Amino acid sequence: MPSLDALNALDRAGFVAVLGPLFEHSPWIAEATWERRPFTTIGALHDALVATVTGATDTAQLALIRAHPDLAGKAARANTLTAESTREQAGAGLDQLTAEEYALFQRLNQAYCEKFGFPFIICVRHHDKTSILAEFQRRLDLDPLAERRQALREIGEIARIRLLDFCRQT
Repeated sequence: MPSLDALNALDRAGFVAVLGPLFEHSPWIAEATWERRPFTTIGALHDALVATVTGATDTAQLALIRAHPDLAGKAARANTLTAESTREQAGAGLDQLTAEEYALFQRLNQAYCEKFGFPFIICVRHHDKTSILAEFQRRLDLDPLAERRQALREIGEIARIRLLDFCRQT
């Protein structure tokens, strides 16, 4: 990842190429945020990215939420997650579930998706499989609007951590 000055100097395509992966399969966020340059800090850049999400239409927000994979789901088993999601889920131990744990995740994923119409999203970097399961259970009791807001907050936190990781790698 280039420096903040270099990011501010990128054309739209370059900016999207670098920052597009922060949000799962949703480069439109980086593309729309490019116009808000220059950013004075990495925090200001993250705030602008989140503001783009917050200001997006309901349809765009739902598409962003639905772009995320199920936790310990079929995509993980098929090895088709993004590199970022693979690392994050593995870091929480979701790549080492027992058959019983995997079945429990599948049941919770299905119940959650049936209730809310999108996958359960949590910043797994702040959790382990036990706390993820507890959050799954707790959040299944939320109303749909509250849960949608929570999913968007989790996405913002995931993007913040990914952005900080990119910054540390340069």
